Amino acid sequence: MTVMKMRMPSVPLINVDPYFSVWSDAEILHKKAPVHWTGKPNTILGTVCVDGVPYRFLGKSEDEALPQVALDANALTTIAVFEGAGIRLTARFTSPMLVEDLYYASRPVTYLRLFWESLDGAEHTVTAKMTCSEELVLNKAGEGRAWSKEEKLDDLTSIRMGSGAQKVLWRSGDDVRIDWGYFYLTVRGEAEVGNTVIDDLYAVYAETALENEALFLFAYDDIDSMIYFGETLQAYWKQDGKTIEEAIIEAAAEYENLYLQCEDFSEKIRTEALMKGGETYAELLMLAYRQVMAAHKLVVDKDGNNLYISKECFSNGCAATVDVTYPSAPLYLRYNTELLKGMLRPIFKYSRTPEWVFDFAPHDVGQYPLLNGQVYGKNALKYQMPVEECGNMTILVAAICKTENDYTFAEENMDLLEKWNKYLVEFGADPADQLCTDDFAGHLAHNVNLAFKAIMGMVGYADILTHLNRAKEADALMEKAKEYIAFVLENAKNEDGSYRLAYDRPGSFSLKYNTVWDKLWQTNLLPEDFFKAEIQRYKQEALPYGVPLDTREKYTKSDWELWVACLSDNRADFEFFTGLLWKAYNTMRTRVPMTDWYFADTSEERGFQHRTVQGGLFMKLLFE
Repeated sequence: MTVMKMRMPSVPLINVDPYFSVWSDAEILHKKAPVHWTGKPNTILGTVCVDGVPYRFLGKSEDEALPQVALDANALTTIAVFEGAGIRLTARFTSPMLVEDLYYASRPVTYLRLFWESLDGAEHTVTAKMTCSEELVLNKAGEGRAWSKEEKLDDLTSIRMGSGAQKVLWRSGDDVRIDWGYFYLTVRGEAEVGNTVIDDLYAVYAETALENEALFLFAYDDIDSMIYFGETLQAYWKQDGKTIEEAIIEAAAEYENLYLQCEDFSEKIRTEALMKGGETYAELLMLAYRQVMAAHKLVVDKDGNNLYISKECFSNGCAATVDVTYPSAPLYLRYNTELLKGMLRPIFKYSRTPEWVFDFAPHDVGQYPLLNGQVYGKNALKYQMPVEECGNMTILVAAICKTENDYTFAEENMDLLEKWNKYLVEFGADPADQLCTDDFAGHLAHNVNLAFKAIMGMVGYADILTHLNRAKEADALMEKAKEYIAFVLENAKNEDGSYRLAYDRPGSFSLKYNTVWDKLWQTNLLPEDFFKAEIQRYKQEALPYGVPLDTREKYTKSDWELWVACLSDNRADFEFFTGLLWKAYNTMRTRVPMTDWYFADTSEERGFQHRTVQGGLFMKLLFE
């Protein structure tokens, strides 16, 4: 593993889904107790006993800390090295969420492999103990009571813990954690397990002799994962009736081979990132990958369709949000379009229900994990994003079909795609006062970047028409797109050659991230002078840690910064943007899983964390 030079803003440890997600907000793992991605405590304590003396390596306790001497991470594994008491201890957390394999992308098991070697040449007796608190199975400590039960799983030793009140899928929300289902702490081979108290919290532990190495497994069975328009759905990994006990046994048996698969896949990402964007870019992708995967849940509906449900983390908890899917798409366009289809299927379904009364695409289908329709004022126009979501859906479907060279997915949804394209044609050239994906900035009329999205949606739909043998309609639509491009270029140009935030705001600027599709698809609707002028303006507007989103504020968005970085064919320009973003995360005082919304002048978090939109950082990998 190549050593990561970035000081990670938060260190991934156990990363499975929006509920089962444990991080360290300190780079020295024994400095603080681990936390859930929301920042609420998920107290876990890791200790080793060397020749009868206990030392902690993870979390807080009265035991002396074993000094940490190294920390590193790649896409799927985090490694920490500790030295003291005559030994070197290595702790290796691996969450095998392999995007190319739906089963592993879903199975809720994370590994911790511990191994040690003597530093002083002497023989040592070493045991290892992991203690996990009730906070893993309660929303907050004190909200209910946990209990535990020892489990015997073939040659494994295991203990499970759960809340006494099993109210499965009883609520939704953003800053909430799971309080149903069962957490499993397992050791391969012989171990002692039981319950204890740490920090006044009920906890379970597993302790084993560390004869050079030991393998711990952390697993969570949520029982049921989602309610989908009244239907209760289970996770993908439970297909064919597989139980959590069977999944844990299987996971323990295949650890060594699966770890090598994880290393190979991580190196695959890193090698391509190095080639296309350099070292800082590769590190950004290494840190983003597990976060993106673990902010989704893969389930299967009653018809056997895969649904890959995002949670809009620390944004309002919406589920299957289109304008979160849109920026996250590059990771899935690069590695597995089936998961991207799984993000879009709920939107298509909701749009066909009687509840959805609009002729444009919806923003989301509910609040995680209850997908029964929007919860923030159903059918209230002021909360919707009409041009935004129509553009997103048509662009993404076209991108999927182009990637697969198969237009079946579009053909299955032409009733809605045609309706949404008509909306773009009617309202897209000069959008009315409405929200776009940057809804945190408020409503805006005459949004130039939003007009570009509408146009690229039209271009994507024209491509679909072409491949469905409707060439005449496709040609007419492309002519309309060219007409709209001419309108934007004529009415949005600043004196310096860059283009405005809005038609009626001369001198203003904004990141024109939606034009990246013209570059990627090589449709050449925009002249090269457009891209050169925009890049020049962005570099002029740059602050120490990024380029502001637009003229109105000093905050920026990580995903959009790296989309506009792709507008230049110059490698130095791309590395300029990645360098600013890398520096922001490297210095950020707010210790949370990669925020995508931060102040470009100070690097401080503005809001949002642990969101799937970091999949947008993978955009450069889509370019040849």
